[in-house]
Amino acid sequence: MELTTSIETINRQLIDFYGIDTVTGQAMWRVVWSEDQFEHRRGVYEDFSDAGLYLRTVEEVRYVPKYRQWIKEKYVLERLVVVPEVNIAELPAAKISYEPLYAFETEHGKYLPPRIDACQFVINTVLAAQGKGSLAKYKDPLSGVTQEEQLAIKNQEIDILQAELFGNETNVGDALAHHSGVSVPHNYKKEN
Repeated sequence: MELTTSIETINRQLIDFYGIDTVTGQAMWRVVWSEDQFEHRRGVYEDFSDAGLYLRTVEEVRYVPKYRQWIKEKYVLERLVVVPEVNIAELPAAKISYEPLYAFETEHGKYLPPRIDACQFVINTVLAAQGKGSLAKYKDPLSGVTQEEQLAIKNQEIDILQAELFGNETNVGDALAHHSGVSVPHNYKKEN
């Protein structure tokens, strides 16, 4: 699937909606490509020769891929967070870090293009869970309404939409627009 909105536009909108960190100037939320993200991480690494022979096991800090071992070729919504004390040894190069919140993929792991409305829904859900927002705007306006009433409301919405889109169309208007109709002036008098 193709991107309907550029990543730059989505990230600019995320800054407009949710702001930047006042200390670093970094966006609080961003969307990134999983294959492009790397970080300095302390770990135990096994080294092998070009021929595939085991050389050694070493514990050190290396610049390693952040997501591509788990999230392959997908966009990821990240949040800027303070690295907790317990993780400072693991991420020694950073006091703050972007951490993944949502991968744009189907329930079967297939690629989905990122969308600003999806980002907003995820972010607003997180903020509401932290007591910093509300999900009231996501309430179903038809909750508590019977199925018959829901159907009547939906049909009324469809009629209104059709009237807005096609309200001035008639068979005569269509014939005139396609040059297959004849216009008779109002002062026309038929002669015998």
